[in-house]
Amino acid sequence: MPRVHRLERSQRIERPLEAVFAFFSNAANLEAITPRFLRFRILTPAPIEMRAGARIDYQLALFGVRLRWVTRITVWEPGRRFVDEQESGPYALWRHTHSFRADGTATIMSDVVEYALPFGPLGALVHALFVRRTVGRIFDYRSEVITRLLAGEEAES
Repeated sequence: MPRVHRLERSQRIERPLEAVFAFFSNAANLEAITPRFLRFRILTPAPIEMRAGARIDYQLALFGVRLRWVTRITVWEPGRRFVDEQESGPYALWRHTHSFRADGTATIMSDVVEYALPFGPLGALVHALFVRRTVGRIFDYRSEVITRLLAGEEAES
């Protein structure tokens, strides 16, 4: 098994837990919080019922290469957490745990991403040169956009 990398992020969102979880329960919002450079599109017809076992098919471009990516929701605990795992796509492993907890009238949202690249030593080099920084950029962007979207009344649920 290739080396598993881990990215952890947490942010306080000045919205109640129910509103924040509802935003993330709507798969269509994923396009809004993904950087444009990925040219990310959800291919699964909407609406997508978020639940354990839900499968979501995407198209994106990584470093100019068009890719299909399929994830499955493997854990669904409304108001608390959910986990999406890659079924097929660019990684040898991708497991993204989204956790939510109330903090007064706000919400603490945490992301833990465990991922591994294929191709052994070449994958390790590509991670060091490009992937680690790109994954970080994606989650930096998400944080900024989530704060902006959920701070206003325009948040979709």
